Amino acid sequence: MNRILLRDTRGLAAMEFALTLPILLTIIVSGMETANYAIATLRVSQIAATTADNAARVRDSIGEADVNEVLQGGRIVGEPMDFATRGRIVLSDVMPNGLTGSSAGQKILWQRCTGALNTTESAPRYGIQGKGESDGTLPAMGSAGRTLAASANSVMMFAEVTYRYKPLVSALVFGTPIMRSEASFTVRERKSEILTAGASGTATSVCSRYDL
Repeated sequence: MNRILLRDTRGLAAMEFALTLPILLTIIVSGMETANYAIATLRVSQIAATTADNAARVRDSIGEADVNEVLQGGRIVGEPMDFATRGRIVLSDVMPNGLTGSSAGQKILWQRCTGALNTTESAPRYGIQGKGESDGTLPAMGSAGRTLAASANSVMMFAEVTYRYKPLVSALVFGTPIMRSEASFTVRERKSEILTAGASGTATSVCSRYDL
């Protein structure tokens, strides 16, 4: 009887599968999350580049309605990952402040935002609207080693994008970190940087709001 039991291999494959299933599932979930994380990173970068580029392309003059359309374009790029509720775009119009000596530097003429992410990381990192207007406290935009400044007689659109990662399957792999990307484009063929008011009812995407 014992010899018969020793030779009985029925159920062996099922047992082996049961033993390896947790490992297999871990590999599959990790692979899916890695791919999702990579795609999210790429999309955050695309949102920053698209926002800054589209804002820089607005010709002649720019108004609140134009800015709203630019910000909406960024949200559309991020729709597959629920960016509107989990992300934030900060768009700044940056130019030389026109001062000399120790007061020379850049200034943020205007700044507009969209997205519901409200954390320390999603706040404007380099200053708010008006920064550097009367002093040299804003020499450039960007993190150390990657700073950018508008040259004389030029203007740049600078986009800061943050996003709280949304796991595809489980937060155990990467958690829910705040992703960040920045992009800058020089304004082309625009005569005035003063934001014109929109038509009646046009919302202003001020950075104190988190409902846009």
